[in-house]
Amino acid sequence: MLDGMTEAVSFEHQAGFEQGDLSDQVTLGKFEAHYEEIFAEVIEDGVITVEERERLHKAADALGLDRVRLRKLEEALQAAYEARHQVRIREMADEQEPAASLVLGAQAAANPRIAALELRVAQLSARVAELTKELEEARALVAVEVDVSTMGASPAAEAIDESVEELTRRVRTDPRDAANLHRLYRLYGRAGEIDRQWLVAQVLVYLDAADETERATYARHRTEGLIRPASSLAPEGWKMLFHPDEEVLTGQIFAVIVPAVLLGRIATLRRDKALPKLDPAAKQDPKQSTVQAVRCFAWAGAILGIGSPPLYLDPELPGAVEMVPGFPPSTRLGQQVLSGRSPFELAFVAGRHLSYYRAEHFIRLLVPSIPDLEDLFLAALSVANAGIPLSADMKRRVAPIARAIEPVLEPAAIDRLRGHFLRFLEEGGRTNLQRWATAAERTACRAGLLLANDLRAAHTMLSLENPETVQPRMDDLLVFLTSDRCANLRKQLGLGLR
Repeated sequence: MLDGMTEAVSFEHQAGFEQGDLSDQVTLGKFEAHYEEIFAEVIEDGVITVEERERLHKAADALGLDRVRLRKLEEALQAAYEARHQVRIREMADEQEPAASLVLGAQAAANPRIAALELRVAQLSARVAELTKELEEARALVAVEVDVSTMGASPAAEAIDESVEELTRRVRTDPRDAANLHRLYRLYGRAGEIDRQWLVAQVLVYLDAADETERATYARHRTEGLIRPASSLAPEGWKMLFHPDEEVLTGQIFAVIVPAVLLGRIATLRRDKALPKLDPAAKQDPKQSTVQAVRCFAWAGAILGIGSPPLYLDPELPGAVEMVPGFPPSTRLGQQVLSGRSPFELAFVAGRHLSYYRAEHFIRLLVPSIPDLEDLFLAALSVANAGIPLSADMKRRVAPIARAIEPVLEPAAIDRLRGHFLRFLEEGGRTNLQRWATAAERTACRAGLLLANDLRAAHTMLSLENPETVQPRMDDLLVFLTSDRCANLRKQLGLGLR
């Protein structure tokens, strides 16, 4: 008998909740997608004229888009275009910038590529000089505040009064040091940072190190129900949610090939007669279901901007959740979430699991082995550029995978892969897949904590999975909860205390 048939109202969003575009794949927002169409039209002839650049600037301003974000988008589109057409896109506005101080050497004069690079270096140097001047002017306009209220304070008092930056650095080093957490709590209190003070109080309560005042702060602002954000998580929010060690480009490369890997996994399972069969009668409609876990996944998917996969109840499954390969992939809900779980625990499980449905993370649900992950990554690079140097043994392993992947990819996907490959080379051509996989898992836990808003719920569910790995995972969540990233995420979602 399943419990969890009550409290369906727990999984609701704030009135006026702004739902973003839901997708299991990485997509652009509708305004950025419109800009992409304009930019693709502009670079069609391989040249961006001054007039066209002005048109792009006006379009960006009219759509209210971030220039830095758009520049990254343009770089990706340019890389794909240049890889496909074997040309360099000319930016006429850059060529009109003064470069009188540039004197090309004999080697540069004989080599157009070197000349172009030296020209670009000169342009960037000039821009750095301009920005330095602007910074100096801005500093001159900053009002200087004089505070003599602490004059005469004892050296001991001054030593205790560390900066927030210094204390958060110490917390990253040792997130269980209660002394630093107490000081950080007091600093946020003096600064009026109520939300951040409450987050630190939650950490202290979890560590059973909070004093009476800190416990009172935690209890006063702790909500009885789940979070009710004002909007779903935007792409910029996911950037803050990602663990700092997660190399974004590595995930983007995996995101391109993951549909082909999923197809191969399904074909292999079907050939081995091991493809799980789902009972149609067990499929759930989140709008109609009274099972808490089902409603929680729909609620969590909307907040994370991912959506919810097809959900199936499986009381015989001993664990919590399991991805079932298919088109589309589905999720089975097992014993650990179908009975005896609080809404906060369900929220952690849902947020953590759904994070893996992002395109750059989904490969981890298909390929748990790091050596297999390495073969897939090299196969992806081989599809992007068949001439990458590999040892004979590596070629024997990777070549069949590349031949299986490439025919499944659309031309646009291969273009993206080539663009990522060029960036990968520009950034040094190295990655650590073990570190990336660990960081992706940490990101998933952070997504779960963001939704659960409860460290003890996270601890409970991680303990059910593997008690031996609980402490390092929880330590990372303690660091996250006291970080700028978490505070800014809560502000973006409308969760910050005022």
